Amino acid sequence: MNWITNYVRPRINSMLGRREVPENLWIKCPETGEMVFHKDLEENKWVIPSSGYHMKMPAKARLLDLFDNGAYEALPQPKVAQDPLKFRDSKKYTDRLKDSRLKTEQEDTILAGLGTVEGVKLVAVVHEFNFMGGSLGIAAGEAIVKAFERAVAEKCPLVMFPASGGARMQEGILSLMQLPRTTVAVEMLKEAGLPYIVVLTNPTTGGVTASYAMLGDLHIAEPGAEICFAGKRVIEQTIREKLPEGFQTSEYLLEHGMVDMVAKRHDIPALLARLLRMMMRQPMAA
Repeated sequence: MNWITNYVRPRINSMLGRREVPENLWIKCPETGEMVFHKDLEENKWVIPSSGYHMKMPAKARLLDLFDNGAYEALPQPKVAQDPLKFRDSKKYTDRLKDSRLKTEQEDTILAGLGTVEGVKLVAVVHEFNFMGGSLGIAAGEAIVKAFERAVAEKCPLVMFPASGGARMQEGILSLMQLPRTTVAVEMLKEAGLPYIVVLTNPTTGGVTASYAMLGDLHIAEPGAEICFAGKRVIEQTIREKLPEGFQTSEYLLEHGMVDMVAKRHDIPALLARLLRMMMRQPMAA
């Protein structure tokens, strides 16, 4: 027994009223290594003030930031079968769901809302990456389809904010079936003559990229976002060649015609409103 560590130090700490400091008060910039206070980061829309690096933005915060005065109608979460395959790896799938729900305070990875952006009515669909990597499962697929149906019923455009690692392996083929389902939903919106804009965030990969994330009328990407089907390391191991610098980033894809524009997070609400007014032939705001 270490007498100083186990007895003396705890007694001193209790007398001085010392408290443990939460580890997530300071966030490290992946690009520069700079430490940023979490409140400063939140106030700057999760963009590092000095470097401009775009961190992952929570889904709830994105909806509040997007809609006028943060006011919107949250679309209901559809009820679906939980753990249909009774999947287990190192942990039960049901336990993973419980952990993610506790961490994010969400039922699944998709949040959707109906509101206005600078007076333009739209439905917004956002992935929460902290919920099992934003993976696409039955619940997420159903929520996306219902959001498209609501946009058609409201005769308004839909804006998608994907952030995903792809299909959810714990749901197997049932997860993969969400790719054609969501693709049909996109076509339903287009047949109604309504715009569909995708704002690609970091990361947008796998089956999500192979379906609704790349079917927009316009594709806007946040700076530095990774957008791909298979990751860089997997491709390099397959073709046994070194890939170009910046491969699969927003800027690289813009150069090669895969996205229409790269826009900073602060500019996106105003940009969406302007583009949607043009696409729907509405008068431009003063």
